[in-house]
Amino acid sequence: MVFSWLHFAMILFLLAGLLFACGPLILAALFAPKARGGDIGMPYECGMVPYGSSWARWGVSYYVYALIFLAFDVDVLYLFPVSTAYTDAAGWIPFVKVFIFLSFLILSVVYFWAKGVFTWPRRIQ
Repeated sequence: MVFSWLHFAMILFLLAGLLFACGPLILAALFAPKARGGDIGMPYECGMVPYGSSWARWGVSYYVYALIFLAFDVDVLYLFPVSTAYTDAAGWIPFVKVFIFLSFLILSVVYFWAKGVFTWPRRIQ
């Protein structure tokens, strides 16, 4: 195998990429402050001294909201490539396809609303 300038450039870019990825980690390990204890180990709560446990338990409804947000966020991301791909399409078929996709999204929101997923339960103390 003959070593060419292309091989040299590939090795050079590989080393530059590794340095770019690992360089900040190495610099942070070398130059980061090493102080322990005191206020550094405390969780930050708006400048106030925290009280209670930092291991707060979240309700299930928070996670349901997060999952629904992720599902709809990913579905909306599908609309961007579709909108660019259908600009040159002729006829009503692309419009009908996007309308079917959006109708399924709307029906799923109506279904979740009817099941009571979007009602935030009040905490009884």
